[in-house]
Amino acid sequence: MTEQELIKQAFQAREFSYAPYSGFRVGAALETSDGVVYEGCNIENAGYSPTNCAERTAFFKAVSEGCHNFHKIAIVGGKEKGDVVADYAAPCGVCRQVMMEFCNTKDFQIIVAKSIEDYQVFTLEELLPMGFGPDNLKM
Repeated sequence: MTEQELIKQAFQAREFSYAPYSGFRVGAALETSDGVVYEGCNIENAGYSPTNCAERTAFFKAVSEGCHNFHKIAIVGGKEKGDVVADYAAPCGVCRQVMMEFCNTKDFQIIVAKSIEDYQVFTLEELLPMGFGPDNLKM
């Protein structure tokens, strides 16, 4: 799947965002190594700490259905509605840690987009240098 196609799906997922407190709506589209896409949106909570990011929603949906191999993720977010946002919405530290659990840091691509035409691509290693993951616990 192209980056633009995945970004389009992230914008579609963003439409389901539940963000009544911040108004900051985020969508994510996670592509597996087999080409299956899992979408996720952010889901806020009045208690704040139970809030879940779009990226983790997508990962947890995929893992709950037995998938553990991932290729790339597209993330879009902001206060604006529609298919353009004002800035890039990079994944938070908790989401980066979840990605570290399931993804190859050198190969997994993170696409942050303002629109289908305006986006940047990073590897997980670039966004989480010296991350702590499953390999650190192997004997």
